[in-house]
Amino acid sequence: MPELAHLRSYEHLKLVADPRRLAILQQLMAQPATLTQLGQALGEHPAWIRHHLRRLEQAGLVEMVEARRTHGFQERYYRARAGGYLLQELILPQTSGRPVIVFSGSHDLAVERLAAELAQHVDVLTLPVGSLNGLANLRLGLGHLAGCHLLDPQGEYNLSFIRSLFPDRAVHVVTLAHRTQGLMLRPDNPKHIRSLADLARPDVIFLNRNPGSGTRLWLDRELALAGILASAIRGYERHVNTHTACARAVAAGEADAALGLQASAADEGLAFLPLFHERYDLVIPDDQLPLVQPLMDTLATGAFRRWGTSLAGYELAHAGEEMRL
Repeated sequence: MPELAHLRSYEHLKLVADPRRLAILQQLMAQPATLTQLGQALGEHPAWIRHHLRRLEQAGLVEMVEARRTHGFQERYYRARAGGYLLQELILPQTSGRPVIVFSGSHDLAVERLAAELAQHVDVLTLPVGSLNGLANLRLGLGHLAGCHLLDPQGEYNLSFIRSLFPDRAVHVVTLAHRTQGLMLRPDNPKHIRSLADLARPDVIFLNRNPGSGTRLWLDRELALAGILASAIRGYERHVNTHTACARAVAAGEADAALGLQASAADEGLAFLPLFHERYDLVIPDDQLPLVQPLMDTLATGAFRRWGTSLAGYELAHAGEEMRL
């Protein structure tokens, strides 16, 4: 069975960015071919093919697999070294003496604050893709730390998911905050929404979070337990990536309700129905600890913890505590 390979180096990306070399590579993924056959398929002279094929061969993307003598001439057959290629590369700015930290995972207001605190000395780039996708990005090397709040069937947050994704890699799991989530509702709650069951009412418009987010996974589990069909909820398929975007949409009247952080609801002056309290953790591979140490140092300061007390529904008493896997 043909395998899929990663293109991780910048040199590989430059090679396949040329549409001519990409066309040759795609032909050789399908089946082995000679210079003559490639020239006929692409409408190019074999000498032109040879030039680009040599570049691909030197980069280790294609290889010669057979030499046949036909009508007195020796023909060489080439093929791609993988059945397909996946492009993955983290491209970061180059700044002298200024570190760049990439955070990928669940959106969190405290993470935003940490980034702001470090802004004078460190660039913290954030990618709010949800808890599951954040851990997957970290596993693939597309980030330096991730944030997650994933509840497993046994009632434990995050650890079982991290063990599953990093069975062979040492990581640190550090608590950032405990926080309250619930239904963010329009001011004064004019639709009188009192529970998740009310989301299925025909007069209620809901705004969802992105698939893979811990908030979305919690909601789907609770709907299933309550026997509420997602298809019965108006707006279930419409989603945004952050708690802030949810709160702003409700405040603008684009939705009657969204599931999210109490702090985000308070920032927009929304009504709020608390539903659960959760632990939010940071996940850091051991080899990235030196790079993210400035963030960890800021997390441990009294100033940061005092700021956390101003966030509705946030508790930072255990911020910085490490958990053993």
